[in-house]
Amino acid sequence: MRTRRLAAAVLALATAVCLVACGGQREPEAGGTGTDGGRLTIATGNTTGVYYQLGGALASVISDKVEGYRATASETGASVQNIQGLTAGNYDIAFSLGDTASDAVKGQNSFQQPQDVVALTRLYPNYTQVAVRASAGVTKFADLKGKRISTGSPNSGTEVIARRLLTAAGLDPARDVTTQRLGLPESVDAMKSGSIDALVWSGGIPTGGITDLTTSLGKDVKLIPITDLLPALNTKYGTIYAEGTIPAAAYKQPGDVKTIIVPNVLLVRKNMPDELAEKLTKVIFDNLDALVQVNAAAKDITLETAAQTDPVPLHPGAKKAFDALK
Repeated sequence: MRTRRLAAAVLALATAVCLVACGGQREPEAGGTGTDGGRLTIATGNTTGVYYQLGGALASVISDKVEGYRATASETGASVQNIQGLTAGNYDIAFSLGDTASDAVKGQNSFQQPQDVVALTRLYPNYTQVAVRASAGVTKFADLKGKRISTGSPNSGTEVIARRLLTAAGLDPARDVTTQRLGLPESVDAMKSGSIDALVWSGGIPTGGITDLTTSLGKDVKLIPITDLLPALNTKYGTIYAEGTIPAAAYKQPGDVKTIIVPNVLLVRKNMPDELAEKLTKVIFDNLDALVQVNAAAKDITLETAAQTDPVPLHPGAKKAFDALK
């Protein structure tokens, strides 16, 4: 009997350790874990992307500053997967691109029906970064015809915009290019080995994986401008896409690169208690310096644009927080 009790205790301890160390995997819990607090899991993205870095920083801030709660950041395939996991109850907070979140609340494209998600805040903009091997002879997106290209992780926001760019450029993703659905670390490795000619990445700047790529390959890789595709995207998807610039200094490129940007949003389920949503929103803006220290992209998270999450509704608790912070 004593042996069985000891074994049970060891099993319970091992399970508890895994819950913390393995990215917070646990049974779904709607809107946190009750009035006395509990665990919160944040869905982020690829390990070399900004979502993952800022998600880890946000988890630390929540754990330190929101009494009764412990947060963990989970690596994911990003936007589409994040929203699917959020609505399924596998995550409590999720990073997402604004275009993917818009599809989710409208129930279109990757989502068969409207999803019950709302925003805590608008975040920084994502920059669409198209890196090509210099030897591929690509100067504009349409030149990717016949090339091998990574369109990002399956069910990611990068994959969504990559496929939209291909269509806007008059390319059929199934016939005109050879696509590989790789995460950023795998895309970077494939570029280094020469097994692909280009990659698409949607993320903040600087993104660690792109820094690694441009540092390792030097003049053998370059970023190309894509704003010639913006009118087609605006016509089909509205003004959620806008023009932006990747500064030359971000990746030590010869000059600035014109690109397409889309805002990021931080999502939760509609049923998250107002009080918790208010606390989480406040803790973000009270600790922005901590996020900026992890990645400079967080400099673009501002109170002036925080509530601009349309067409994704703002959580009532977040709205209350913004009213108090102004």
